[in-house]
Amino acid sequence: MNTLKKLEPLKAASQFVQKRYPSCQGALLAGSVVRGEATENSDLDIVIFDKEFVVSYRESLVDLGWNIEVFVHNLVSYKEFFENDVQRARPSMPRMVSEGIVLKDEGIIQSIKIEAEALLEKGPEKWSEETIKIKRYFLTDALDDFIGCKNRAEEIFIANTLGDLLSEFVLRTNNRWIGTSKWLVRSLNHYDEEFTKEFVKAFDHFYRNGEKTKIIILVDQKLKPYGGRLFNGFSLGKRCEVGGKESQESD
Repeated sequence: MNTLKKLEPLKAASQFVQKRYPSCQGALLAGSVVRGEATENSDLDIVIFDKEFVVSYRESLVDLGWNIEVFVHNLVSYKEFFENDVQRARPSMPRMVSEGIVLKDEGIIQSIKIEAEALLEKGPEKWSEETIKIKRYFLTDALDDFIGCKNRAEEIFIANTLGDLLSEFVLRTNNRWIGTSKWLVRSLNHYDEEFTKEFVKAFDHFYRNGEKTKIIILVDQKLKPYGGRLFNGFSLGKRCEVGGKESQESD
């Protein structure tokens, strides 16, 4: 058993950058150790900016007693990751840059942080009415499966899907960032702590007792302002002839 005491996170991260990326123009320490949420299994998330790298990459390794996730970018490539994160409404890279503690800076970090913070403040693109309609349908479909299912094993995994879809629907219809895994709950908390408690309570009650009512009520409550459940009349990808020309209906 390894009983060696780890270096303090900031010191370990600084030594890692000096040893592995001595010529970089900037480096940040991000993640749970920065937010004060670290556990025994937490790693160090380190973002590197180095103009000499042509291609961005991510690498996982063990050094200085820590599991380390390193995200390497040149002085332009990070912008594409910012853009991709905005499109998927999961701001992993902007969040790391915004919250990151500076390990090294040759005059580039402040402007990159400003970019990240502006994106986070603006939020994801607003859902169109058509997108909301599609999401209503898939949420309704999962809810109907959940209500009708009598197989306990299947119910559990339908509930998982329903939780993902419901959290996405609530957050995106309110122009908020989404998340997965632990960030699903964190993203909901950033939006509305009281709703998050209700959300967790409803799913926890089902997983413990197999009782579905709280989840059903919660889903219906969140669908109601947008027209409620949607099944009858919905179509996706249907093609028809209009004026002698082929067109594609969206619903």
